[in-house]
Amino acid sequence: MMPLVVPFDQLAVLVEAWMAFVGAVADEFGIQMLTYGFMQRAFLVGICIGVMAPLIGTFLVHRQLALIGDALAHTAFAGVAVGLFANAVGGFGISPYLTAIVVAMLAALLIEVISEVTDAYNDVSMAIVLSTGFALGTVLISLNAGGLAVGVNQYLFGNLATVSVENAAILLALFGLIVGTVVVTYKQLLFVTFDEVAAEVAGIPVDWYNRMMVVLTALVVVGAMQIMGVILVAAMLVVPVAAATQLATSFRAALAWSVVLAEVAVLVGITLSYAYEATAGGVIVLVAVGVYLLAVVVSKLGLVGPTAATAATEQRDPVSEPAD
Repeated sequence: MMPLVVPFDQLAVLVEAWMAFVGAVADEFGIQMLTYGFMQRAFLVGICIGVMAPLIGTFLVHRQLALIGDALAHTAFAGVAVGLFANAVGGFGISPYLTAIVVAMLAALLIEVISEVTDAYNDVSMAIVLSTGFALGTVLISLNAGGLAVGVNQYLFGNLATVSVENAAILLALFGLIVGTVVVTYKQLLFVTFDEVAAEVAGIPVDWYNRMMVVLTALVVVGAMQIMGVILVAAMLVVPVAAATQLATSFRAALAWSVVLAEVAVLVGITLSYAYEATAGGVIVLVAVGVYLLAVVVSKLGLVGPTAATAATEQRDPVSEPAD
Protein backbone atom coordinates (compact mmCIF):
# COMPACT_ATOMS: atom_id res chain seq x y z
CA MET A 1 0.00 0.00 0.00
CA MET A 2 2.92 2.38 0.55
CA PRO A 3 3.50 3.17 -3.17
CA LEU A 4 -0.02 4.61 -3.28
CA VAL A 5 0.73 7.26 -0.68
CA VAL A 6 2.83 9.54 -2.91
CA PRO A 7 0.43 9.82 -5.88
CA PHE A 8 -2.54 10.35 -3.57
CA ASP A 9 -0.66 13.13 -1.81
CA GLN A 10 0.11 14.71 -5.17
CA LEU A 11 -3.51 14.37 -6.26
CA ALA A 12 -4.60 15.99 -3.01
CA VAL A 13 -2.44 18.97 -3.99
CA LEU A 14 -4.31 19.12 -7.31
CA VAL A 15 -7.62 19.07 -5.44
CA GLU A 16 -6.46 21.94 -3.25
CA ALA A 17 -5.34 23.86 -6.35
CA TRP A 18 -8.76 23.32 -7.94
CA MET A 19 -10.46 24.58 -4.79
CA ALA A 20 -8.26 27.68 -4.74
CA PHE A 21 -9.05 28.38 -8.41
CA VAL A 22 -12.81 27.91 -7.99
CA GLY A 23 -12.76 29.98 -4.82
CA ALA A 24 -11.05 32.82 -6.67
CA VAL A 25 -13.66 32.64 -9.44
CA ALA A 26 -16.44 32.64 -6.86
CA ASP A 27 -15.02 35.73 -5.17
CA GLU A 28 -14.58 37.50 -8.49
CA PHE A 29 -18.14 36.91 -9.69
CA GLY A 30 -19.88 36.77 -6.33
CA ILE A 31 -20.99 33.12 -6.58
CA GLN A 32 -21.68 32.26 -2.97
CA MET A 33 -22.28 28.57 -3.62
CA LEU A 34 -18.71 28.10 -4.82
CA THR A 35 -17.12 29.76 -1.81
CA TYR A 36 -17.71 26.61 0.25
CA GLY A 37 -15.01 23.95 0.15
CA PHE A 38 -17.41 21.02 0.01
CA MET A 39 -19.16 22.49 -3.05
CA GLN A 40 -15.85 23.09 -4.79
CA ARG A 41 -14.97 19.42 -4.25
CA ALA A 42 -18.48 18.30 -5.21
CA PHE A 43 -18.25 20.04 -8.59
CA LEU A 44 -14.81 18.51 -9.20
CA VAL A 45 -16.17 15.05 -8.42
CA GLY A 46 -19.27 15.74 -10.52
CA ILE A 47 -17.25 16.78 -13.57
CA CYS A 48 -15.19 13.59 -13.33
CA ILE A 49 -18.29 11.43 -12.95
CA GLY A 50 -19.87 13.16 -15.95
CA VAL A 51 -17.01 11.83 -18.07
CA MET A 52 -16.35 8.42 -16.51
CA ALA A 53 -19.88 7.10 -16.17
CA PRO A 54 -21.10 7.56 -19.76
CA LEU A 55 -17.66 6.64 -21.12
CA ILE A 56 -18.05 3.15 -19.64
CA GLY A 57 -21.85 3.14 -19.79
CA THR A 58 -21.87 3.50 -23.59
CA PHE A 59 -20.04 0.19 -23.94
CA LEU A 60 -22.25 -1.48 -21.32
CA VAL A 61 -25.54 -0.37 -22.90
CA HIS A 62 -24.49 -1.62 -26.33
CA ARG A 63 -23.51 -4.93 -24.75
CA GLN A 64 -26.88 -5.18 -22.93
CA LEU A 65 -25.20 -5.00 -19.52
CA ALA A 66 -27.01 -1.91 -18.29
CA LEU A 67 -27.95 -3.50 -14.94
CA ILE A 68 -24.42 -4.43 -13.94
CA GLY A 69 -24.06 -1.01 -12.34
CA ASP A 70 -26.76 -1.87 -9.81
CA ALA A 71 -25.07 -5.13 -8.89
CA LEU A 72 -21.69 -3.51 -8.39
CA ALA A 73 -23.16 -0.57 -6.49
CA HIS A 74 -24.65 -2.91 -3.91
CA THR A 75 -21.39 -4.79 -3.53
CA ALA A 76 -19.57 -1.46 -3.23
CA PHE A 77 -21.86 -0.74 -0.30
CA ALA A 78 -20.61 -3.99 1.22
CA GLY A 79 -17.08 -2.70 0.69
CA VAL A 80 -17.94 0.51 2.53
CA ALA A 81 -19.36 -1.58 5.37
CA VAL A 82 -16.17 -3.65 5.50
CA GLY A 83 -14.07 -0.50 5.82
CA LEU A 84 -16.27 0.99 8.52
CA PHE A 85 -16.36 -2.31 10.40
CA ALA A 86 -12.57 -2.70 10.22
CA ASN A 87 -12.07 0.85 11.46
CA ALA A 88 -14.49 0.40 14.35
CA VAL A 89 -13.13 -2.96 15.47
CA GLY A 90 -9.42 -2.64 14.68
CA GLY A 91 -8.93 1.11 14.39
CA PHE A 92 -7.11 0.77 11.06
CA GLY A 93 -8.09 4.18 9.72
CA ILE A 94 -8.84 2.83 6.24
CA SER A 95 -10.90 4.94 3.85
CA PRO A 96 -14.22 3.11 3.26
CA TYR A 97 -14.01 4.13 -0.39
CA LEU A 98 -10.75 2.23 -0.79
CA THR A 99 -12.29 -0.93 0.65
CA ALA A 100 -15.31 -0.32 -1.59
CA ILE A 101 -12.98 -0.26 -4.62
CA VAL A 102 -11.41 -3.60 -3.66
CA VAL A 103 -14.72 -5.34 -2.93
CA ALA A 104 -16.42 -3.96 -6.05
CA MET A 105 -13.54 -5.09 -8.26
CA LEU A 106 -13.67 -8.59 -6.76
CA ALA A 107 -17.42 -8.65 -7.28
CA ALA A 108 -17.02 -7.59 -10.90
CA LEU A 109 -14.63 -10.46 -11.54
CA LEU A 110 -16.96 -12.84 -9.68
CA ILE A 111 -19.82 -11.93 -12.02
CA GLU A 112 -17.68 -12.91 -15.00
CA VAL A 113 -16.45 -16.11 -13.34
CA ILE A 114 -19.97 -17.25 -12.42
CA SER A 115 -21.14 -16.65 -15.99
CA GLU A 116 -18.20 -18.56 -17.49
CA VAL A 117 -18.08 -21.50 -15.04
CA THR A 118 -21.81 -22.17 -14.67
CA ASP A 119 -22.97 -21.02 -18.13
CA ALA A 120 -25.52 -18.85 -16.35
CA TYR A 121 -26.82 -15.74 -18.07
CA ASN A 122 -25.22 -12.47 -17.02
CA ASP A 123 -28.40 -11.30 -15.29
CA VAL A 124 -28.33 -14.42 -13.08
CA SER A 125 -24.74 -13.87 -11.97
CA MET A 126 -25.45 -10.17 -11.42
CA ALA A 127 -28.48 -10.97 -9.27
CA ILE A 128 -26.46 -13.41 -7.15
CA VAL A 129 -23.61 -10.94 -6.59
CA LEU A 130 -26.01 -8.05 -5.93
CA SER A 131 -27.93 -9.98 -3.28
CA THR A 132 -24.78 -11.31 -1.62
CA GLY A 133 -23.10 -7.91 -1.54
CA PHE A 134 -26.02 -6.01 -0.08
CA ALA A 135 -26.69 -8.79 2.43
CA LEU A 136 -23.08 -8.65 3.62
CA GLY A 137 -23.24 -4.88 3.96
CA THR A 138 -26.45 -4.90 5.97
CA VAL A 139 -25.14 -7.64 8.28
CA LEU A 140 -21.93 -5.77 9.03
CA ILE A 141 -23.84 -2.55 9.67
CA SER A 142 -26.34 -4.27 11.96
CA LEU A 143 -23.71 -6.06 14.06
CA ASN A 144 -22.77 -2.80 15.79
CA ALA A 145 -19.60 -4.51 17.01
CA GLY A 146 -17.02 -2.37 18.76
CA GLY A 147 -19.40 0.57 19.01
CA LEU A 148 -19.82 0.83 15.23
CA ALA A 149 -21.99 3.80 14.36
CA VAL A 150 -22.68 4.47 10.70
CA GLY A 151 -24.46 7.27 8.90
CA VAL A 152 -25.89 4.88 6.33
CA ASN A 153 -27.86 7.49 4.42
CA GLN A 154 -24.80 9.18 2.93
CA TYR A 155 -23.77 5.91 1.30
CA LEU A 156 -27.26 4.96 0.18
CA PHE A 157 -28.26 8.36 -1.24
CA GLY A 158 -25.00 10.31 -1.52
CA ASN A 159 -24.06 13.54 0.23
CA LEU A 160 -22.27 16.58 -1.19
CA ALA A 161 -20.95 17.61 2.22
CA THR A 162 -19.06 14.34 2.75
CA VAL A 163 -16.78 14.68 -0.28
CA SER A 164 -13.42 15.11 1.43
CA VAL A 165 -10.09 16.09 -0.13
CA GLU A 166 -8.95 12.48 0.29
CA ASN A 167 -12.02 11.08 -1.47
CA ALA A 168 -11.69 13.64 -4.27
CA ALA A 169 -8.04 12.60 -4.71
CA ILE A 170 -9.09 8.96 -4.93
CA LEU A 171 -11.62 9.88 -7.59
CA LEU A 172 -9.00 11.75 -9.61
CA ALA A 173 -6.85 8.61 -9.56
CA LEU A 174 -9.82 6.54 -10.75
CA PHE A 175 -10.59 9.15 -13.42
CA GLY A 176 -7.08 8.98 -14.85
CA LEU A 177 -7.03 5.18 -14.78
CA ILE A 178 -10.45 4.76 -16.42
CA VAL A 179 -10.10 7.39 -19.13
CA GLY A 180 -6.54 6.34 -19.92
CA THR A 181 -7.50 2.68 -20.21
CA VAL A 182 -10.43 3.38 -22.53
CA VAL A 183 -8.32 5.64 -24.75
CA VAL A 184 -5.56 3.04 -25.09
CA THR A 185 -7.89 0.06 -25.65
CA TYR A 186 -10.73 1.83 -27.50
CA LYS A 187 -10.47 -0.17 -30.75
CA GLN A 188 -10.33 -3.52 -28.96
CA LEU A 189 -13.25 -2.63 -26.69
CA LEU A 190 -15.28 -1.52 -29.69
CA PHE A 191 -14.55 -4.76 -31.54
CA VAL A 192 -15.47 -6.92 -28.54
CA THR A 193 -18.62 -4.89 -27.89
CA PHE A 194 -20.13 -5.42 -31.33
CA ASP A 195 -18.77 -8.83 -32.40
CA GLU A 196 -17.10 -11.09 -29.84
CA VAL A 197 -16.80 -13.99 -32.28
CA ALA A 198 -14.98 -11.92 -34.90
CA ALA A 199 -12.81 -10.44 -32.15
CA GLU A 200 -11.76 -13.92 -31.02
CA VAL A 201 -10.98 -14.90 -34.62
CA ALA A 202 -8.86 -11.76 -34.92
CA GLY A 203 -6.83 -12.89 -31.92
CA ILE A 204 -8.23 -10.44 -29.35
CA PRO A 205 -8.42 -11.97 -25.83
CA VAL A 206 -12.15 -11.40 -25.41
CA ASP A 207 -12.40 -12.82 -21.89
CA TRP A 208 -9.63 -10.51 -20.71
CA TYR A 209 -11.34 -7.44 -22.16
CA ASN A 210 -14.68 -8.52 -20.67
CA ARG A 211 -13.09 -8.71 -17.24
CA MET A 212 -11.37 -5.37 -17.74
CA MET A 213 -14.68 -3.74 -18.65
CA VAL A 214 -16.50 -4.97 -15.54
CA VAL A 215 -13.57 -3.91 -13.34
CA LEU A 216 -13.66 -0.42 -14.87
CA THR A 217 -17.40 -0.37 -14.23
CA ALA A 218 -16.77 -1.19 -10.58
CA LEU A 219 -14.32 1.72 -10.33
CA VAL A 220 -16.85 4.11 -11.88
CA VAL A 221 -19.55 2.94 -9.50
CA VAL A 222 -17.40 3.52 -6.42
CA GLY A 223 -16.32 6.94 -7.63
CA ALA A 224 -19.86 8.07 -8.43
CA MET A 225 -21.18 6.64 -5.18
CA GLN A 226 -19.81 9.65 -3.29
CA ILE A 227 -22.50 12.00 -4.54
CA MET A 228 -24.96 9.60 -6.24
CA GLY A 229 -25.32 6.99 -3.51
CA VAL A 230 -25.66 3.22 -3.90
CA ILE A 231 -29.30 3.29 -4.94
CA LEU A 232 -28.98 5.79 -7.80
CA VAL A 233 -25.41 5.41 -9.03
CA ALA A 234 -26.29 3.01 -11.87
CA ALA A 235 -28.50 5.68 -13.47
CA MET A 236 -25.47 7.69 -14.59
CA LEU A 237 -24.18 4.65 -16.48
CA VAL A 238 -27.42 4.29 -18.42
CA VAL A 239 -29.65 7.38 -18.67
CA PRO A 240 -27.22 9.79 -20.41
CA VAL A 241 -26.27 6.99 -22.81
CA ALA A 242 -29.94 6.28 -23.57
CA ALA A 243 -30.44 9.98 -24.28
CA ALA A 244 -27.35 10.08 -26.50
CA THR A 245 -28.61 7.20 -28.64
CA GLN A 246 -31.62 9.36 -29.53
CA LEU A 247 -29.34 12.08 -30.90
CA ALA A 248 -26.33 10.28 -32.36
CA THR A 249 -25.87 8.50 -35.67
CA SER A 250 -22.67 6.63 -34.76
CA PHE A 251 -21.03 5.01 -31.74
CA ARG A 252 -18.39 7.73 -31.48
CA ALA A 253 -21.07 10.44 -31.66
CA ALA A 254 -23.11 8.61 -29.03
CA LEU A 255 -20.06 8.55 -26.77
CA ALA A 256 -19.53 12.30 -27.15
CA TRP A 257 -23.22 13.13 -26.69
CA SER A 258 -23.48 10.95 -23.57
CA VAL A 259 -20.59 12.81 -21.91
CA VAL A 260 -22.10 16.21 -22.74
CA LEU A 261 -25.55 15.21 -21.46
CA ALA A 262 -24.10 13.61 -18.33
CA GLU A 263 -22.19 16.80 -17.53
CA VAL A 264 -25.39 18.83 -17.94
CA ALA A 265 -27.26 16.49 -15.60
CA VAL A 266 -24.52 16.45 -12.97
CA LEU A 267 -23.75 20.18 -12.90
CA VAL A 268 -27.39 21.28 -13.02
CA GLY A 269 -28.32 18.61 -10.48
CA ILE A 270 -25.62 19.64 -7.99
CA THR A 271 -26.62 23.30 -8.34
CA LEU A 272 -30.32 22.56 -7.78
CA SER A 273 -29.62 20.23 -4.87
CA TYR A 274 -27.66 23.00 -3.15
CA ALA A 275 -30.28 25.65 -3.89
CA TYR A 276 -33.19 23.56 -2.61
CA GLU A 277 -31.32 21.50 -0.01
CA ALA A 278 -32.34 18.26 -1.71
CA THR A 279 -30.49 14.96 -2.07
CA ALA A 280 -27.91 15.41 -4.81
CA GLY A 281 -28.19 11.93 -6.30
CA GLY A 282 -31.95 12.11 -6.70
CA VAL A 283 -31.87 15.57 -8.28
CA ILE A 284 -29.11 14.57 -10.71
CA VAL A 285 -31.05 11.51 -11.84
CA LEU A 286 -34.26 13.52 -12.29
CA VAL A 287 -32.40 16.06 -14.41
CA ALA A 288 -30.85 13.22 -16.43
CA VAL A 289 -34.29 11.69 -17.03
CA GLY A 290 -35.59 15.10 -18.08
CA VAL A 291 -32.70 15.39 -20.55
CA TYR A 292 -33.56 11.92 -21.87
CA LEU A 293 -37.20 12.85 -22.43
CA LEU A 294 -36.14 16.04 -24.22
CA ALA A 295 -33.78 14.01 -26.42
CA VAL A 296 -36.60 11.63 -27.32
CA VAL A 297 -38.86 14.52 -28.32
CA VAL A 298 -36.12 16.16 -30.39
CA SER A 299 -35.38 12.87 -32.12
CA LYS A 300 -39.04 12.09 -32.85
CA LEU A 301 -39.46 15.55 -34.37
CA GLY A 302 -36.60 14.69 -36.71
CA LEU A 303 -34.55 17.72 -35.68
CA VAL A 304 -31.42 15.69 -34.93
CA GLY A 305 -30.41 12.09 -34.52
CA PRO A 306 -31.03 8.87 -36.49
CA THR A 307 -34.47 10.01 -37.67
CA ALA A 308 -33.09 13.25 -39.09
CA ALA A 309 -30.18 11.42 -40.72
CA THR A 310 -32.51 8.91 -42.36
CA ALA A 311 -34.81 11.65 -43.62
CA ALA A 312 -31.88 13.57 -45.10
CA THR A 313 -30.61 10.46 -46.89
CA GLU A 314 -34.04 9.66 -48.34
CA GLN A 315 -34.37 13.24 -49.51
CA ARG A 316 -31.10 12.95 -51.45
CA ASP A 317 -32.10 9.72 -53.24
CA PRO A 318 -34.74 7.47 -51.67
CA VAL A 319 -34.09 4.64 -54.16
CA SER A 320 -30.42 4.38 -55.04
CA GLU A 321 -28.86 5.84 -51.88
CA PRO A 322 -30.31 4.05 -48.84
CA ALA A 323 -29.27 4.89 -45.30
CA ASP A 324 -26.27 3.00 -43.91
